[in-house]
Amino acid sequence: MKKLLLPVLFAASLLVAAAPAALAQTPAPVVQVSGVISTNTTWSNNNVYVLNNFVYVAPGATLTIQPGTIIKGDKASKGTLVVKRGARIVADGTRQQPIVFTSAEPAGSRARGDWGGIVIAGSAPINLPGDPTIEATPESNFGGTNAADDSGILRFVRIEFPGIAFAPDTEINGLTLGGVGSGTVLDHIQISYSGDDAFEWFGGTVNAKHLVAFRTLDDNWDTDNGYAGKVQFAFSLRDPNIGDQSGSNGFESDNDRNGTTASPKTSAVFSNVTDVINRTATLNANVKSAMHIRRNSALSVFNSVFTGYRTGLLIDGTASEGNATSGELQVANTVMAGLPTNFATASGSSYDVASFYNQGARSNTLYANESDVQFQSGSYTLTSPQVLPAASSPLQNGAAFADTKLANTFFERVAYRGAFGTTDWTQGWTNWDPQNTPYLTGIVASNKKTSDQVQSLGVYPNPVAAEAKLGFELRRAGTATVRVLDLTGREVAVVSEGRKLQAGPQEVTLPNTLKAGVYLATVQTEETSAAVRFVVAQ
Repeated sequence: MKKLLLPVLFAASLLVAAAPAALAQTPAPVVQVSGVISTNTTWSNNNVYVLNNFVYVAPGATLTIQPGTIIKGDKASKGTLVVKRGARIVADGTRQQPIVFTSAEPAGSRARGDWGGIVIAGSAPINLPGDPTIEATPESNFGGTNAADDSGILRFVRIEFPGIAFAPDTEINGLTLGGVGSGTVLDHIQISYSGDDAFEWFGGTVNAKHLVAFRTLDDNWDTDNGYAGKVQFAFSLRDPNIGDQSGSNGFESDNDRNGTTASPKTSAVFSNVTDVINRTATLNANVKSAMHIRRNSALSVFNSVFTGYRTGLLIDGTASEGNATSGELQVANTVMAGLPTNFATASGSSYDVASFYNQGARSNTLYANESDVQFQSGSYTLTSPQVLPAASSPLQNGAAFADTKLANTFFERVAYRGAFGTTDWTQGWTNWDPQNTPYLTGIVASNKKTSDQVQSLGVYPNPVAAEAKLGFELRRAGTATVRVLDLTGREVAVVSEGRKLQAGPQEVTLPNTLKAGVYLATVQTEETSAAVRFVVAQ
């Protein structure tokens, strides 16, 4: 344990009465947010924020969110955060303290579409006429002429249980980006259980790295209206048992809704994508294609791997077929494995997608079985996926960056295909079980029935620079388990499990190997559970 990192309100010896699990207490202030944020505002990780209806960040204002802050979307009003054109959001979390946007529903009761999501409108080029608004989002005019527009930072951010489909082509996604420019930073973002698409780009030039789409209902990566940015290192794990009635795809890409020649053309470049489904389970009938490129899109995908979909590459319509023939649309150094149908076109088309994919210079690969790509055992586990390919996997090499579309220094030149080589960049900040995460803040207590068994819970010293003790009083003898959680409720260490204790004062030594950050020490007995926040610094 190391020296001071963050200030914290000292909470030792503060008495907390336990409450029923469904009414778990959160003494940290809960701030209800609605309306318009018109001045520079900071949201503190000492509070929990609840979004009600559409919450707008107005042009000229910056919303800054501290690392470790928890923001919840109200279910009844479908709370949604909208960063308007000319406004900025600075949500700059850390690996140890990600910023979490999640459902306001209690653990165990959350669902896709509990709240809206995050919508960012920028001033970068789009191919729509006039001054349009983002679908399903009032007062969200977007687009302009500033390709380098800066809408802020989203880094080490999780977005859980968002996504509302009001009607076909009228949806709020997990993260909706309209005309967002390349001055904006998007890095290390996980979207889980979205009720519509995970990520959708409507035009713009923003780039992104280290994206995760987890158990999405609809599409993972949806690009439209002239999106021309770059994305590298993107991972998706889809639940095979769910799918959207509109068709759930890995990529869905249009130039625009009608497939016109409107400029700028959708020409995004993705590299190092891993998009997988476990085909050993029953696959929902609405799960469709790994890549559905249509309506004059010129999307390109390099150095990637896809498994589990019904169809691999669907180039849909004469305009996108023409883009493939001209080289505007590229798929290269990519692997598709275990797909019932590798290639498809629109009904009646004679275009040969197989020849396009198998053309020697593109160095693409087909495998008959998912197992041929040699993911580590457990890669498809929805609760704790092992995302790395095995050391012997053919994915560990075969990437190439010679194509001019990859010439920009944004792209890291790696040897491996897919999102991962030997380093798991999802470690430390993602959450594969947000349904059961309590998202405790401050001192909390909850149990199956009202109980005063655990009293006077505290960590000392706090903040801690060396060894720390957890002290509490047990009113009645019982069996106690002591754990350390990170600020988002994920277990970091089990200090003592199932230990029988007599009534009276108790003291437990906490681990001295914790990294700098904010943690929760929890005590759970047969009657109750309670927790206290403490800080480790360096």
